[in-house]
Amino acid sequence: MAGHSKWANIQHRKGKQDKLRSKMFSKLSKELTVAAKMGDPDPDKNPRLRLAVKAAKAVSMPKDVIDRAIKKSMGGDAADYTEIRYEGYGAGGIAVIVEAMTDNLNRTASNVRSYFTKAGGNLGQTGSVSHSFDRVGEISYPASVGDADTVMMAALEAGADDVESDEEGHWIYCAVENLSEVSDALEKTLGESTESKLIFRPQSRTEVDLDTAQKLMKLIDMLEEDDDVQTVTHNFDMSDEVAAQLG
Repeated sequence: MAGHSKWANIQHRKGKQDKLRSKMFSKLSKELTVAAKMGDPDPDKNPRLRLAVKAAKAVSMPKDVIDRAIKKSMGGDAADYTEIRYEGYGAGGIAVIVEAMTDNLNRTASNVRSYFTKAGGNLGQTGSVSHSFDRVGEISYPASVGDADTVMMAALEAGADDVESDEEGHWIYCAVENLSEVSDALEKTLGESTESKLIFRPQSRTEVDLDTAQKLMKLIDMLEEDDDVQTVTHNFDMSDEVAAQLG
């Protein structure tokens, strides 16, 4: 299984979350509304909505904003969004998966294609890179929750398949269909997680040089700036030296 990419998935994400807080709230609100509209507006009866609420709380989204997004799903003015996945290659042949939620497929497809082109990549067909990833559930905890052995034992007892730990934290992986069950079981032993979500986990990672990293970060930044894009996943990593030069 692929190792956890500390720099790409943590350091970069923290910076982006600080910079794009309002945009992130907007995307989370969209997910809350869609999750509630597709299922039950009660998080206890709707696993997808429960995960969305947890994700919103993890970034300190106000409760009234969460409640408003859920209530919007019950009104006639809730937009009809289509969920779609785009796959392509960034600079250096790095695989990139883009998950979007849009009310205008033509607009989103055109924008995503242009981002890949501007950053020296190319958009491919659906399925062109996803075979290099596994669709799994990921539950994250801070390092302060316990040592690697403690978390590993708790994870296995909860029904998880794999755990990765480093000085930044712990990442627990499980089958997609078991995410809610494993997450609930872990809360009883480790407390509330930082985040629980479905991800595309790369089967391997490719380390890139500074020039390639700069082009890839340009692509990721453009994609994450787009209101229709929900998540961006890739399979690259970089050395501490390259990360330091990127700033």
